Amino acid sequence: MNLSATNKSNDGIVRLPRPLPSVVGLGPFLKATITLIEGTTATISRPAGDLGTPEAILRYRETAERLLSGVELRAAAHDLHPDFYSTHYAEELDLPLIAVQHHHAHIAALAAEHGYEELMIGLALDGFGLSPEGEAWGGELLLVEGADCERIGHMATLPQPGGDAAAREPWRMGAAALHVLGRGDEIASRFAAYPQAGPLAVMLDKDVNCPRTSSCGRLFDAACGLLGVCPVADFEGQAPMELEALVTKPEVMADGWKITNGVLDMTPLLGALADCAPERGADLFHGTLAAALGRWAEQTGVDVVGLSGGCFLNKVLTGLLVPALESRGIRVLTHKALPPGDECISLGQAWVAALTVERDGKPCA
Repeated sequence: MNLSATNKSNDGIVRLPRPLPSVVGLGPFLKATITLIEGTTATISRPAGDLGTPEAILRYRETAERLLSGVELRAAAHDLHPDFYSTHYAEELDLPLIAVQHHHAHIAALAAEHGYEELMIGLALDGFGLSPEGEAWGGELLLVEGADCERIGHMATLPQPGGDAAAREPWRMGAAALHVLGRGDEIASRFAAYPQAGPLAVMLDKDVNCPRTSSCGRLFDAACGLLGVCPVADFEGQAPMELEALVTKPEVMADGWKITNGVLDMTPLLGALADCAPERGADLFHGTLAAALGRWAEQTGVDVVGLSGGCFLNKVLTGLLVPALESRGIRVLTHKALPPGDECISLGQAWVAALTVERDGKPCA
């Protein structure tokens, strides 16, 4: 299942295991791609960029018009988020619509790449995806089979003080971790360089503008905040990248996590990082997180596990987790044709839509 350039636009191709109904997946907000499925071919566009600028939106529309010209489609698939431009574009089309949850689409993209339709566990780890209930997800344990998906576990939630600002300023997630650890009285002094630290501690105490998230990306940010690694980021993923660069010898904290009713809680690890030097903290974080994820997936009893989401751009984490799972007799599916980040979302959406139309017929418009 190799992605290859097919024309001057540098679209990519994934070959599917059998002919499927013609559908389109319209992608997410970040790194937005569009995927057209026709027969045994999934054509994936180059990313138009993040759909928050007029320039990116224009590229996106031009790409959609080029890909979809003259194609008779059965359905269009889109993200659950109602404010994404890709969702708005789907609503402009005179087609039956199929909404696909963000993390389901991540794992479905893996399934499409590998032509795999049987039961599998999906570990979908990234920064953000909207849940059916409007919650912020990002550390998800999913049971996926064909077009169907069930959330069977998630990472323990953390508050995001200031909402989206916490994704750009990892010190805020470090403060959130201190609050969860019962050490909120340390926030103002520990983050004294930031005038907002005192008021932010009050926000956390009063649970004001602190939406909770299961995001593994925000867990990385919390670790960075506690360790003083990139307290304020200039670009998406900068803090986790700097943390990864510090790793020399990953180390496992044996009691660094808890699993209760499918919830993976890394609070014990965060407690250790709060009093740790950055270099050792990076080793401890990566080694312990990989060990915890391996145990989390293994305890489901399913022997095929797929790994997707931007957190798997981290080569240390992936390089630890894959052999750990394989040593337990688990088959691991990773991306070969596309990156594990949001570039793959449109393929997953289209795969789910095609299987849904094949199974159920034309969905309701």
